Amino acid sequence: MTDEQSDPIRRGVLSRRAALAIATIPVAAACATPARPADASRSSVASTPPRRPDAEMYYARAAELAGDDPVLLDVVRAQRAGWMPPKAPDPRPVRIFDDVAVVGTDFVQATALATSAGVVLIDALESSVEAEGILVPGLRAVGMNPAAIDSVIVAHGHADHFGGAQFVADRCGARVLMSKRDWDLVAEESPDVAPDRDLEIHDGQELRSGTTTVRLPLTPGHTRGTVSPTFPVHWNGRRHRAILWGGMGLPRSTRDRRAYLTSVRETSRRARREGIDVVLTNHGNVERLEEVAGLGRRAENPFILGRARTDRFWAVLEAMVRGRIADGT
Repeated sequence: MTDEQSDPIRRGVLSRRAALAIATIPVAAACATPARPADASRSSVASTPPRRPDAEMYYARAAELAGDDPVLLDVVRAQRAGWMPPKAPDPRPVRIFDDVAVVGTDFVQATALATSAGVVLIDALESSVEAEGILVPGLRAVGMNPAAIDSVIVAHGHADHFGGAQFVADRCGARVLMSKRDWDLVAEESPDVAPDRDLEIHDGQELRSGTTTVRLPLTPGHTRGTVSPTFPVHWNGRRHRAILWGGMGLPRSTRDRRAYLTSVRETSRRARREGIDVVLTNHGNVERLEEVAGLGRRAENPFILGRARTDRFWAVLEAMVRGRIADGT
């Protein structure tokens, strides 16, 4: 099958109109200020260049693909140049699946995967203060033992993701994993707050914890060493497969944006192969986190997209990235 046959953007499917109304969306923006890491911020861009017609075509396709799906519209809004997430109350610690908890702030979250042997942590919040004051009590609140953390996977080398990693390593004896490119990035940009250099992630390697296997594909773009883990999760005992997209915000250079685009397309194909039906991120998600916290255990889980919506998620993200490359914003 050719790319044109398999690509919903090029095939022109899902021709519903999109309602792109402004809403409170807890996903990180791509711009940055000195007060926030480079991958997300609350600052705005005063003006942007006029959009080129081909960029508008991609943005229209993204809207068309998203339709009125609130999760997919989040992706559209989050990828707009200069978009900023509103300030929101910090979400409650919550188990979003039987074996997965999310703990953090309205800005950034850590994801904990309980296994038969311990806990695998993906990201560790912004600092040792947050790790001690938010992560540790948050995990206890949802019935996970922080002392059982045996691995910390850092999705990418910005301080809001690795800031608490050394605290967790020291307190729990956990190993810290990051791609070589991002270990190098951390050493160059943030040596004063960097965790001790530990294990390097290689593309496609697997991390085993008890009976659980976490796959670690590299998805360069947000940073050149971003990792987007895939792993099994369960909801009311039923098995699903999840990916945590390691960095939503677009980088500044066209070269890195093209790498991001390639990663999106490769991840879309990987998601089909692995049967992924859950897409998680490490910023935002406050509304869905609160929704899960208020659900009964038999309710429908808003983080389960299903395979068709997961396919559309990547198609929407691809269209928005193509648009941003085209108009240079």
